[in-house]
Amino acid sequence: MRDSVLMERRVIRLGSFLLLAVALSAAPAAASFVIFESGQVRPLALSPDGSQLFAANTPDDRLEIFSVGSDGLTHTGSVPVGLEPVAVAARTNGEVWVVNQLSDSVSIVDVASATPHVVRTLLVGDEPRDIVFAGPKDSNNFFLRAFITTAHRGQNSGVPFSDLTTPGIGRADVWVFQATSVGGVPGASQLAVVNLFGDTPRALAVSPNGNTVYAAVFQSGNRTTAVTEGVVCDDPSGAANNTVAGPCSVSSVSYPGGLPNPDTAGGTKGPETGLVVKFNPASGHNHWEDTLGRNWDNAVRFSLPDDDVFRIDATANPPAPLPSATGVKPGQPFAGVGTVLFDMAVNPLSGKVYVTNGEANNLTRFEGPGGGGSTVRGHLHEARITVLDPASGSVTPRHLNKHIVYSVVQDSPNPTSLASLATPLGMAVTSNGATLYVAAFGSGVVGIFNVTQLESNNFTPSQSDHIALSGGGPSGLVLDEAHGRLYVLTRFDNSVSVIDTAMRKEVAHLPLYNPEPTSVKIGRPLLYDGGATSSNGEAACASCHVFADFDSLA
Repeated sequence: MRDSVLMERRVIRLGSFLLLAVALSAAPAAASFVIFESGQVRPLALSPDGSQLFAANTPDDRLEIFSVGSDGLTHTGSVPVGLEPVAVAARTNGEVWVVNQLSDSVSIVDVASATPHVVRTLLVGDEPRDIVFAGPKDSNNFFLRAFITTAHRGQNSGVPFSDLTTPGIGRADVWVFQATSVGGVPGASQLAVVNLFGDTPRALAVSPNGNTVYAAVFQSGNRTTAVTEGVVCDDPSGAANNTVAGPCSVSSVSYPGGLPNPDTAGGTKGPETGLVVKFNPASGHNHWEDTLGRNWDNAVRFSLPDDDVFRIDATANPPAPLPSATGVKPGQPFAGVGTVLFDMAVNPLSGKVYVTNGEANNLTRFEGPGGGGSTVRGHLHEARITVLDPASGSVTPRHLNKHIVYSVVQDSPNPTSLASLATPLGMAVTSNGATLYVAAFGSGVVGIFNVTQLESNNFTPSQSDHIALSGGGPSGLVLDEAHGRLYVLTRFDNSVSVIDTAMRKEVAHLPLYNPEPTSVKIGRPLLYDGGATSSNGEAACASCHVFADFDSLA
């Protein structure tokens, strides 16, 4: 399958070199192109000495190499890696690791040789997404251990099918390798696979001292789930609009009633449907409840913790989740961080962890005007950065678009939409811990936050704190403080933007080779662009269908 996919993905490039011997009366069919829309996690990395910038060219399956100078970036090389590279990290000045999501692999690239090339390919679990280095260091002060997030499944994992049906086994793995060098050639040996009680993991981050690795569950949820329509009691025949059916029995099992109001829009009664319920852990409750507070435990026969970000001891032999209190899953997890967790960054001074995320408004019923005051119109989710304090264990969500009045719908663009940030992804924090930059994937800008104001919720959303980019879909960024620059990968046009941080302005834009057809390039923004698809600049199709995947928010 790998060979066939590679052939299809290269066919566009080959097409420009083919000549037809016979003219055809009809236009030839467009060449096929396979697209997977893998979400980039860490697409840019600087070498430790700051002399090189590395970029994951996701659509072309390559690692791009730039030299960094006082006059800007110069492209110096391109190395084929695995399929759909989404994260890159430099362990040393000459050794770069690339995470290939579709190949279920990690490429170790020797960038110090005259011709940079892959020297080792590591096969890991399903859909690896991120990589960091932490733990013990070598004699040159470089970390020796690589941590890679994967799903607890896959062709290389050795995970038995029974693991997927056994209660209590996590679906999140972090593979750990020890970096090695034989004859000067980089390599690795596997140390451990750390299992965490969550669904597929995505982002990783490292404490300032390198002793702790933080792992975030991607679609961690917000303790909601769906109850099938078959157990939601139907309204009696001929019942008036906005009648809430009473309790009923289905197959000798009791259920608390019908759909909460409203059940009409514009005077038209809606169909009988399923219902989203949320687990309420509060004292005196501890049940699955709807918005009316009714107990749906008979319809949901499982428990669902809200463990979102876990802590791993990077120095242990082998690395393992930090021990938790009795009754808490291993890893001292942070709860209530968000519904979909995108990326993480650590403040180098305070050690606080910042998590970009979307919080789904999926418990609210009846999309549209609502008729009875219940609507998610323009309020599908909220774009947030949640602040985690490892010292106290506190979890503090900050809504980035708190200026939005969701009941007001107006033409876009408008002052509200222009001040909004949609789908926050990668972040970077200055070395003094004072300023945070965030890539707003659905807004085409980089947002700037005073860290103190962000943590205390004293910031005011403003377009003046945005850096406009000529390419859309900023997914990841990295700070080059020595040159006063910020480098940003813009996924919509597959380019690298160079930002002057003092001027708050893009000063260069370097395109990467992109084999995607024009139809894909033009169509991608329609999925993500919050400014074009919502009046408040926050919501887009991708708010629910994250990276073009199915809606699994509840």
